[in-house]
Amino acid sequence: MTNAKFTRPLRADVLTAWRNCLAGHNLPTAVHWIFAENLCIEPSPVTPGSFRVGFQTKFTPPSDDALEIAYDQFSETDARMVFYRLGSSPRGSVCILLCDPWFEERGARDGFERHDQWGISFYPGHPGEIEEVQDFRRWLRRVQRDRAFHDFDFAMALATIDEIKIHGRTLQPYERFADSMLNRLRRMLGNPN
Repeated sequence: MTNAKFTRPLRADVLTAWRNCLAGHNLPTAVHWIFAENLCIEPSPVTPGSFRVGFQTKFTPPSDDALEIAYDQFSETDARMVFYRLGSSPRGSVCILLCDPWFEERGARDGFERHDQWGISFYPGHPGEIEEVQDFRRWLRRVQRDRAFHDFDFAMALATIDEIKIHGRTLQPYERFADSMLNRLRRMLGNPN
């Protein structure tokens, strides 16, 4: 499905524009992409009731083609896509690709640079570090529920990337259930294939 309001650019062109945006804000232009499973949201030890955001790629590493697949999948929608910077790490700017109509009303006042001809916005964020979590226990204990809704809740999951690679599309909920049941049966019967 395409939207007559905009034309998505080639991925290489939008990535160049994104790096130029980061450079214009004096932020690292080396980009490290993460996905939903890579977020590590934990209760803040400083401010009770609030949360801190970190990331990890040690336990659920994205595949080399994950960004390409996410960009292609999001490009097929008529929803606004957002290149979102979470912070800096020794690897450069830690970024996440988002997509949802939720972002349509977000503009300069909210820190978003709109490129309406593309249906894309850039959110360079603020200077500052984001921690890379290396401790498996911290990642397992991350907060997954009962927290405030946030922009990055519109990120693509690596599980979706896997579905697209395996099945050529995202699965419907009943298909996911059937797939998980088949996998359980195979393990129970001793047939891993």
